[in-house]
Amino acid sequence: MSVDTVSLTGWGRTAPTTALRFRPRSHEEAAATVRGCGPRGSIARGLGRSHGDAAQNAGGSVLDMTALDRIRTIDAGAGVVVCDAGVSLHRLLEVLLPLGWFLPVAPGSRYITVGGAIGSDVHGDNHRAAGTFSRHVTEFELLTADGGIRTVRPGTPLFDATAGGMGLTGVILSTTLRLHPVATSLMSVDTERALDLDDLMTRLAAGSRRATYASAWVDLTARGRSTGRGVLTRGEHAPLYALPAHARRTPLAFRTAPPPAAHLPVPDLLPGGLLGRMSATAFNELRYRRAPRSRTGELQRISAFLHPMDGLPHRNRMPARGGFVHYEFTVGDRRAETLRRIVGQLSQRRVPSFTAVLKRFGRSDPGWLSFPEPGWGLALDLPAGLPGLGRFLDRLDEEVAAAGGRVCLTNDSRLRPDALAAMYPRLAEFRELRAESDPNGAFRSDLSRRLSL
Repeated sequence: MSVDTVSLTGWGRTAPTTALRFRPRSHEEAAATVRGCGPRGSIARGLGRSHGDAAQNAGGSVLDMTALDRIRTIDAGAGVVVCDAGVSLHRLLEVLLPLGWFLPVAPGSRYITVGGAIGSDVHGDNHRAAGTFSRHVTEFELLTADGGIRTVRPGTPLFDATAGGMGLTGVILSTTLRLHPVATSLMSVDTERALDLDDLMTRLAAGSRRATYASAWVDLTARGRSTGRGVLTRGEHAPLYALPAHARRTPLAFRTAPPPAAHLPVPDLLPGGLLGRMSATAFNELRYRRAPRSRTGELQRISAFLHPMDGLPHRNRMPARGGFVHYEFTVGDRRAETLRRIVGQLSQRRVPSFTAVLKRFGRSDPGWLSFPEPGWGLALDLPAGLPGLGRFLDRLDEEVAAAGGRVCLTNDSRLRPDALAAMYPRLAEFRELRAESDPNGAFRSDLSRRLSL
């Protein structure tokens, strides 16, 4: 097992802290690390794609789980895979797609681990149809605070606390996952341009009922009558008959651009970062005008439709030299006015964001700290160095909480603890379970200390 001292951040590159990093290659090595972790505790870490500080542990231990990356068994008849927690979703797709199986939930990046997908209880553009990732997990092995290994199944408090529990109930070692059958590796995609936010919300609400996958890019630099304009995309897995003749010879081939190198240094592109207000406005204008007003049935690779940002190596270095804040919140259908008000405020400030994404969420998921709630979800990236950003986002937190909504913990780096309780009604149960199962605080992170989780 390799051990080193490293400075770690989340994907947003803010608030680095130093920890002792262990890279276990067996369950026994992972258990030994947890038992000997010391007073600052330990936390599991995958590929570092959580935007905030959920996988950091200042002065403590971090378990890099990426060496535990075996795919143990595949039942190609039933569509079930058993794999280690350090396996990436990208690796699963490489192996499973040629067999005619796909992930039941595909988040915005495939460069995350299975353990991270459960710990964050990630969602995709198909949440209304499929729920979160943990809904499709039939069991997982969990390394607990006493160094023991437990098999945990749905319908138990420990499962519901671990799904979305940010790694604070234990270290997920392996999992059994149900898969989704597909006939091809292509998507049939419809695209529409919307004139403003109301138009976009109307189209997205209708589109979410008609299509399995649906989301919309929102131009947050547009103002006036164009405030909240955007581009809606809907998709379905393409049937075999929809493919051209040459593509039917290899209908399940998984084709992507090469994955980004893990630690290749990339210089900042401009002083202060690439993304200033002027460049963001120009980029968004071009993006909006290049999108078709209406197009149906375009065939796209799965990677292009579901993971377009994975094709940009080190994209987390683009928004700004000082890192960026990922702000993601949800509000219910009856509180859509809160969403309109927040988009209006973002537009008035002309925040330089390329990546604002609007989604519809379906029914709530069992995880006590799972993020999606029925209604609307908006996610955006903002340069961390924007003047007054902290106070501005604090005010948005208050509006979200007052509307019964919540901020996503996986990507959070600045939420205040007093706002947390109003957003997550089962927080007290989570804390109680943690106190009983981990009285000495074997599992801790910068996030857990900041929010008293």
